[in-house]
Amino acid sequence: MSESATTTRVERRMRKTAASLTAVSRRLTAEHGLAGFTIEEVCDEVDVSRRTFFNYFACKEDAVIGGNSESDFELLSEAFMAGTPGDWSRALQDLVDLAIAHIESDDVDASTHTDFMAALEREPRLLARFLGVTRERERQIRALIARREGVEEDDPRAAAVVTIMATLMQSSAQRFIDPANTQDFATILTTSLAAFRTVLAVPTLKGNIS
Repeated sequence: MSESATTTRVERRMRKTAASLTAVSRRLTAEHGLAGFTIEEVCDEVDVSRRTFFNYFACKEDAVIGGNSESDFELLSEAFMAGTPGDWSRALQDLVDLAIAHIESDDVDASTHTDFMAALEREPRLLARFLGVTRERERQIRALIARREGVEEDDPRAAAVVTIMATLMQSSAQRFIDPANTQDFATILTTSLAAFRTVLAVPTLKGNIS
């Protein structure tokens, strides 16, 4: 699914601005800590006003965490719900495709992820905030999957798709920021998904394994 099919030009510009604010906030936090820089300094680097910053984020902490805005999630929801239900493997593939489209549209490079890890290490309170945001987003995605597939939100298959997706994203991000890595995030994520499917395609052995 092309990025142009899910966003307008204005929305793409807004997402680019948000991504830039997050990238600069992560770098400055990694270098100086949250107390070591001001919102004005972030705005100066991105060349936007303080008012523009607050159109996207309520505080520096939110800027560092970044992530999908509610409008982004609405677009993802619409695109995902337009997919064909009845195939759990397809649901996972659609989520991967949408994640790749979103990441590529933001033009995120490895340094942004590296700065984020360094920021979390320097400011442990950010980790709790990040985990809370992540849990809520995973809950929303699980509900979205359940709605598309016509099952209850606590259906184990919907939960499994979310768990697999989260694991693939985390492991792919770790490989992406490896200094020795030469692949883009989309290639890493797609390869990881293919490997996962290959493993699951192996027949389950019955009986005890000696």
